[in-house]
Parts: sequence; C-alpha cells; structure tokens
Amino acid sequence: MTAEEKKNLEVTEESEVKESKKKGEEEELSEEDQKLKGDLEVLVQRLLEDDSQLYEPSLKQLKEFIKNSTSSMTAVPKPLKFLRPFYPELCQVYDKWSDKEQKSSMADMLSVLAMTYADTHQHDSLKYRMLSDTSNIESWGHEYVRHLALEIGEVYNEQVEKEAEENSTSTESSPQPPATFDFSKEEILQLSLEIVPYFMKHNGEEDAVDLLLEIEAIEKLPQFVDENTYRRVCQYIVACVPLLPPPEDIAFLQTAYSIYLSESQLPEALSLAIRLGNESMISSVFDATSDPIVHQQLAYILAAQGVPFEHAELQEIIGNTKLSEHFLYLAKELNLLAPKVPEDIYKSQLDSSKSVFSSAGLDSAQQNLATSFVNAFLNLGYCNDKMIVDNDNWVYKTKGDGMTSAVASIGAIHQWNIDGLQHLDKYLYVDEPEVKAGGLLGIGIASTGVHHDVEPALLLLQEYINHSDTKISTAAILGIGIAFAGSKNDEVLGLLLPIVSNTENSLELTAIAALALSHIFVGTCNGDITAAVMDNFLERTPLELKTEWARFLALSLGLLYLGQGEHVDDVLETINAIEHPMTSAIEVLISSCAYTATGDVLLVQDLLHRLTPKAVKTNDDDEEEDDELSQEDMNGISAFLGKKEGEQANAEGDDTEETAEQPKTEQEGEAIETDADAKPAEDAKKKETEEEEEAKEEGEEDSEDKEEELTDELAYAVLGIALITMGENIGKEMSLRHFGHLMHYGNEHIRRMVPLAMGLVSVADPQMKIFDTLTRFSHDPDLDVSMNSIFAMGLCGVGTNNARLAQLLRQLASYYSREQDALFITRMAQGLVHLGKGTMTMDIFNDAHVLNKITLASLLTVLVGLISPSFMLKHHQLFYMLNSGVRPKFIITLNEEGEPIKVNVRIGQAVETVGQAGKPKTITGWITQSTPVLLGHGERAELENDEYISYTSNIEGIVILRKNPDFQEEEL
Repeated sequence: MTAEEKKNLEVTEESEVKESKKKGEEEELSEEDQKLKGDLEVLVQRLLEDDSQLYEPSLKQLKEFIKNSTSSMTAVPKPLKFLRPFYPELCQVYDKWSDKEQKSSMADMLSVLAMTYADTHQHDSLKYRMLSDTSNIESWGHEYVRHLALEIGEVYNEQVEKEAEENSTSTESSPQPPATFDFSKEEILQLSLEIVPYFMKHNGEEDAVDLLLEIEAIEKLPQFVDENTYRRVCQYIVACVPLLPPPEDIAFLQTAYSIYLSESQLPEALSLAIRLGNESMISSVFDATSDPIVHQQLAYILAAQGVPFEHAELQEIIGNTKLSEHFLYLAKELNLLAPKVPEDIYKSQLDSSKSVFSSAGLDSAQQNLATSFVNAFLNLGYCNDKMIVDNDNWVYKTKGDGMTSAVASIGAIHQWNIDGLQHLDKYLYVDEPEVKAGGLLGIGIASTGVHHDVEPALLLLQEYINHSDTKISTAAILGIGIAFAGSKNDEVLGLLLPIVSNTENSLELTAIAALALSHIFVGTCNGDITAAVMDNFLERTPLELKTEWARFLALSLGLLYLGQGEHVDDVLETINAIEHPMTSAIEVLISSCAYTATGDVLLVQDLLHRLTPKAVKTNDDDEEEDDELSQEDMNGISAFLGKKEGEQANAEGDDTEETAEQPKTEQEGEAIETDADAKPAEDAKKKETEEEEEAKEEGEEDSEDKEEELTDELAYAVLGIALITMGENIGKEMSLRHFGHLMHYGNEHIRRMVPLAMGLVSVADPQMKIFDTLTRFSHDPDLDVSMNSIFAMGLCGVGTNNARLAQLLRQLASYYSREQDALFITRMAQGLVHLGKGTMTMDIFNDAHVLNKITLASLLTVLVGLISPSFMLKHHQLFYMLNSGVRPKFIITLNEEGEPIKVNVRIGQAVETVGQAGKPKTITGWITQSTPVLLGHGERAELENDEYISYTSNIEGIVILRKNPDFQEEEL
C-alpha cells in the first residue's frame, strides 16, 4: 500500500468516526426527552390498536403534549419532532376510522403535525383543517396559523391557475394530474375569515392584509378592524398600492377609504377619494359630518389639490379666494415683503467674464425677456416688484413676441390676487397686438386657481377667443387654460371645444385650445374633447402633423387620461386604426400618462425595449447576410443580373438589334430611318430613370417621416419611464440608474430627453448626486442636451433657494455668456430655483402621497415642448404653463374662527413607520419652529405639544386647530 492510499484511508476513517459521534450525540436524549418520546409512542400505539375506547383520551393527551410544548425560535417543538415518523401511519388510521367526532379530532391534530411533514404531502395542514369540524385554531399558536395562511395562498393561486387552464383550449394538449383533494374557493374564504381576527388580535395586521390579498378578498377586511387597529391596517394597505397591479390597487384604496370613513378619519378618507378621483366619495366624506369646522378643513385640503367641488357654504375656500391673503401673511411674518430684482440672484459683480459678456454683442432684447421671466418667478405672488409693474418702458425693451411674455409677467407677480387685474387692464387698449396678447395672458396667470361666482378672468378673455389676430386669440385661450386648470368648467368647454373641433383652423390655434381644455379637464377622460382631438389626427394632412404643435395635440390626449389606467384602452385602439407615422409615438405618450405613478414594471420594460437600438442590430445582420451571399452565390447572382439585363433590353424593343445589322446590308437612308425608330426607346429609358428618382425622393420622405416618428417615440418613452416610476422610491432609484445607461448608450434624441426625465422624478428635491450629474450633462457638446440639463437643474431646485445649485447656475451663466439661447435657459433655471423667494414648490406629491395632477400637467407641457428647445425659445409664452402648477409650501395654523395663530411645530425628515411595532416617531432630525413655517420636500410636521388638537393628521398647508380642554402646562 502506497503512502497516498494510507493517507486517504486515514482521512476516511476519521470522517466515519466523526459521523458516528454526531449520530450518537443526536441519538443521546435527556431523561426528560426520553420519557416524553416514550409517552408519545405509547399514545400512538393506542391509536393504532383496535380498541376504540382508547382513541379519544389518547388524542386528547397527544394534543395536550403538543400545545404545552415550548421551543426556541430555531427549533421544532419536541412532540412534533418525535411524532414526525408516525405521521404516515396516523394518516392511514384516520382513513380507517368511521366515527365522525373521532375523525374530526384526529384531523385537527394531523393538520398541526403536517407542518413538519411537507416533503410529499403538500398542503396537508390545510386539507386536514378543512376535514376537521373543530374551530379552535387559535389554541395551536401563532406559527401554525401563519403556516396555514401560507398554504391558503398557495392553494388559492393553484385554483385560479386550474380554472384558467380549464377555460383555455390548451388543456387537451397538456393534461394536468388530478388533485388528491379539492378545495373550493368558498371553503378557503370561510377559513381565511376565521384566521383574520386572530391576526388582528395579535399585532399581525400585515399578515391579515396579505392573506386577504392572496385570496382576492380585501373588501372583507373592514368588518375586522376596530379603533385600535385601523391606523396600522390602513397605513399598510396604502403602502402596498404602488406595488400592486390594477385593479387590485384600486380595490386596496377603496378598502382603506371605507375603513377611514367608518372610523370618522375624514381628512385621510378625503385624501384617498381625491387620489381615486371619485366625486361621489368626496361627497360621502362631507356628508359623514355636520361639523362646519371639519367641513372647512376638508375644503382647504380640496383647495390645495385644486379639486373642484360644489358646496355653497365653502365655495370661497375651495375657490382659493383667500390664498393670496394667506400667502402675504406668510411673507410678512418671514420678512419677505420687500421686492427683489434679478440681479440679487445673478450676482454679476462676482462674474469674472463680465467684460466678455458685454462685448459679446448678444441680443439684449432676449436677455431683457429672460430678466422679465426671472423677475416674475422671483416675485411671484407678492403683488410688488421694482422692475416692471410701474415701469411701462420696460415692456418696450423687448421686441416682437417678447413683449407678450414681458407684459404677462405682471400677471405672475399678482398671481392669486384678482385685484391685480387692474394693472393689466390698460394693456388691452394699446395698438400693438403683442402687448395686448401679453395683457390677456397676464389676466389668466393672475387668476390661476382662483374661482369666484363672477369669474372676472373668463368675462375679460372670452371676447378675444375668436379674434382675427392669431396672437391675441392664442394668448386668450392660453390664459383661460392657465386660469381654469383642473376646474372642469363646462362654460369654458362650450367656448373652446368648437375651436378644437374645427379642423380648418390653424394647427397652432387648435393645439393651444386642445392643450387648454386638457389642463382644465385633466384626468377626467372627457369624451367630447377626446373625439375632437382624434378628429384632428384623422383629418389633418401629414404635412400639418409634422410640426411641433402636433406634439401638444398628442399631449392633450395624454393629460385627459392622466392616472386613469385601463380607461385609456379604447382610445389606444382608435389610435392604432390611424395610418400615420405618429401613431406609435402617441400611443407611448398616452399609455405613460394613463399609468403615471403606478410603478408598472411591464410597461417600463416595454418602454426600455423601444429605446434599445434595434435598427443597428438589423443592419449588422443584413451586412452579414450580404457577405455570405457574396462568397457563396456571386456567380449565380451575376448570371441572374445578366439575364435580367438581357430581358430588359429585349423588352425595350427588338428594333435596336435590327438597326445594328441594317447598315451592313442596306442603304444609309434606311439606317437613318432606324435611328429615328430608336428615339422612342431612349425616351422610355429617360422616363424610367425619372420615375426611379421620384420613387427615391418619396422613399426619402417616408424615411424622414419614420425618423420624426421615431424621434418623438423615443422622447416620449424616456419621459414615460419617469412618469410611471415616480410613485415609489425604489422605482425612482432604478429609473435614475437606467437614465445613466441611456445617457451613455442612447442616440441624440434619447440623450436630449434624459436630463428632463431626471428632473421630473426629482422635482423640488435637490439631491446632490442628481444635480451634480446634470451639471456634467450641461457641458455636453450637443447644445440641446446642455440646455435641457440646465432646465432640469432648475426643476430639481424649484423654490428651494438651494445655495449649491444657485452657485452652479451662476457658473453656467458665465460659461454660456456668449451663447444667448443657453444663457436664456440658464436664467430661467435661476428663476425657478428662487421661485417666490424660496416659498413656493412644484412638488408632485403632498405628504399624504396624493398626486397633484394640475402640477404634473403643467410640467409635462413644458417638457414636451423642450423636445425641441429651439421651439420653446421661440414660443416662450408656454413657459407660463408652469404657473398653474405652483403652490406655496407653507404651514399656516388657524383657530376655529379662521384667524391665524402662532403654534410651535416640529419639522423634520419624514420616517416610514409602516409595519413598525408600537408608536414609532414619524419624523427625525427635527427643528422646532413657530408657525407660519415652510415645509420642504420629504419633510413632515407635527405639533410640539397637546395644547391644540388638529383637525387633520397631516400638518400641511392650512391647518385648523382647536384648544385642548384637557391640556395642562408642564411646571418647570
């Protein structure tokens, strides 16, 4: 025997000794365990015998042993461990017995024992639980109930799959093995409804929700909820919604709504009703109480979201008529009433390239226009500024359409204040159509979101809608769209719908009217507007639909179905019937809008698939095929081509062959005749070449159409990813990773939209990693990419006064001092970052995670326009669409008489408390401040003490408080 073999033998002997020692250790039991094992074996033997009198006491003792056993978190209870080898024999005993009571008792025990014996007997726990008549599920403990709930979910899913297979035609080709035991859905539901109360009593609210989700019976949950459990249950339900496919997400929201309503938590119920977009639910919330103060608090919540609701006593609050008053109170308390000028944020004295800028010969009118925008954004809502309002000469420092935006900026300064209309009235009587158009647009901007019984903005603007001058009519329509965004005003519908329906109008006028209507009826699926827009797609010429205005027609359809999910299916079917290159691009945009904030993974995968460079791959494949053909079949192809040429020559005329022989044998005069006969053949050749050239030109036009269609489709797909994933944090993080990849590997059209999409998923949320990335993109060789990146930086920091972002934008203004378009966009971004001196926001979600459709619609309008930045710079009035989505980010506390009061609140970063035990803190890193205060993105507020009781749990916007009668001040 060699040394190696000896060594191997020693190793094997050592391992055998170790294994034998392990087995010995396992088999060695303590005296107590040995006695327990012996007792259990005796009881099992009694059950295996024929003496039926021993069955009942033996079963009773076995159950007692199992119930009284204790175990660690990682070990199986010893009675179950010792009884596991006898499980098959006990199953056979059960089958032999005939006494119903004894069988039921045995099934009860076997159901528990089956937990340890699931190798080949799947779902036996559930099977024997169904066969048992006993209802003492709780006595077997939490682990058994959880195991039972797990098996219920698995069996229910199998039942659903089985039914689907039976209904399909494929069951014949792939037959399934017959089930050993059939569970009916009714029995499963009945058992589940016995388990749910157990979970609710033992702090297992999440398990109860998950179980009802598995068996598609979430609507049964409210009957098991009480005042101690409703809050945890509803928090978990709402947190699950972004992860659920439709229609389950709607069912979950409706369940949470009904629980909140039954527990008289009306602000929470109202938030869910707004989220569902259901007017009857909103009415039910108001009908649930007669307390006028509660009604006022609910009205303030509706006003903040821009939701129209008819209520005679509350119309003043819902119509936002006091918004300007409350905002100016905030500005006064924060000492912000003094107007600022754009130079305060430009800080040109710090610019080292000032001398270069002055000598660059830039268009001063355009830079004055940019200053007008910045001034409007900076002093938005303050009703006062130092530059424009009392300085009529400023308007004429711009030129052309720039005067329109300059005058309209006065409306932005007086936003939400109807008294500001008198400052714009004088511009309606001037001769220049651009200035008059600016006055009309300004009236609409000043009236944004504010609705009276009289509606002065509508009275002033409606007479200019059908004006002969297109500039004036489009400005009036745009002003109405901004003023009545989200209002669902039927009178406006009657005014603007004929303009959209008339396909003889210019596409610009039609698109502006459709856009205004879609903002007014955002997310309503209005059939009349949809039909009018579809008619334009069907009847307009392909040449008209090539222009940028066609994008806004497509966007108007998307906004009508914003957040409506499956309701958009009929429209998509109609669009597919249209034979036009734009079809697939429109389909992408509308689908993305319809499934906004749903986190739909399949839709995101489809959009990413559209963004993959398929065309490059197919070209490579074609080239490879051509190479193979050239190597293998070159001779055959050349012979084939020669044959074709010969046939073509014969088809052109046999006369040419005759003329080749005639001069040899006949006279020269006859040869001249043959030359004359050959002329028609040459003319035919010329005609053929002309036709070929025309076909080539048509082919080039078709390819251009396809390229334009592909451009829009790619742009919409990038925006669509941002829209769908913005609903939950994991989706946002993943989308940002994808945008990074698209920026590296996408073509120029994709790269232009990626920065805007990044800005959309992080509006008013200036994360350093995002705006640092956008800063890199802002120096891209493609100027369109750079300009969109700069604008996206403005969106990230909108209304935040973020110092780092402001510094980066000042550096960019210096860097692009010679490039006037990029400088214009940089100024716009600077204005957005300092929006309302840092008191405004365009955050798409509030603290209750309700999507603000008006804000999202305003953002989407500008982002779709920026697919072609040059177009937006030409039609800069469209930037004012952002104004309808702006809102103050304040917290103002009122007493029950509606007067402002000062109360200490803690403001900190919101903490996710879903599923956490006890009463965890909802904020972290807080600072105590006195109201009124500002609330940033991702921040949450709570009252410092119990001196006041809030009428709403979300301390945000206008909050009504009442004195706590039981409050006692702490003695120091």
